[in-house]
Amino acid sequence: MFETDLSAYSEPLQLIVEKVIGWGKTAITMLPNFLVAVITVVIFALLAKLLSKVIHKILSKTTSNLTLQKLFKRVVYFAVLAVGLFVALGILELDKTVTSLLAGVGVIGLALGFAFQDIASNFISGVILAVRSPISIGDIIEVSRHMGTVTDTNLRVTTIKTFQGQEVFIPNSNILQDAIVNYTTYGKRRVDLAVGVSYGEDLRRVREIVLKTIEKMDNVIDPENTIFSYTGFGGSSIDFEIMFWIEYPNNPSYLQMRSEAIMSIKEAFDQANITIPFPIRTLDFGIKGGQKLSEMQMHINGRSDN
Repeated sequence: MFETDLSAYSEPLQLIVEKVIGWGKTAITMLPNFLVAVITVVIFALLAKLLSKVIHKILSKTTSNLTLQKLFKRVVYFAVLAVGLFVALGILELDKTVTSLLAGVGVIGLALGFAFQDIASNFISGVILAVRSPISIGDIIEVSRHMGTVTDTNLRVTTIKTFQGQEVFIPNSNILQDAIVNYTTYGKRRVDLAVGVSYGEDLRRVREIVLKTIEKMDNVIDPENTIFSYTGFGGSSIDFEIMFWIEYPNNPSYLQMRSEAIMSIKEAFDQANITIPFPIRTLDFGIKGGQKLSEMQMHINGRSDN
């Protein structure tokens, strides 16, 4: 009975042993090819690093766009590395496996594309931003209600440091879709300042004093493009705006120059005896349900007599 049981398992065991022996012979036969494939991958990896460095040096001399340099550097590195992997698989005679892998990668990539639409969108946006280059590291920008200096850009996010000291990571899709205000492109910025003077002042004299004051200020550029404009009749003053240009983002800062302009205009008005009026409020006691001021005064006087 026991011998019958052993005979029942002998055939499967023999098949397993034959398979293992066959795999061993195949491994020994493929060992030289495997070593060649490993060496090929190593060589292509070194070649990928070398070519990426060469591309980086070439682009650094031809363009100052750091994002574009990083993009081409990575593309060259992974492209060369992928070629090396395919060559290694060919040496191992795994051509059919390569075809199956490519088909599988296509299906998996399609599924992942739906699952990670935001990541894919940010990546594609990063590529577009790298090619178009609307912003660069060091630019002062305002986007998605955040304003600050661009400190880093990659294929997923753009990093800015706000003037309040926070680091903000903005997805590249937002950068591409939202309106970007770049304060660095033209190297200058306009300061708009609203002021008011008394109704009793000579408006032409006020205009002349303000323009001369702004023209004498340090760090004001293009004084011929300074704009002075009366804007309306306010509740207690004649309102006007003074608009002048400064270098930006060079020092002094925008806020400092605006502060200097306010102090300079105030000093000039004091020297010329020009009044910046306080708000005036007229109180009417004769509305429905109330009393006139004269009647209130009579009541007060009557009580004091008593």
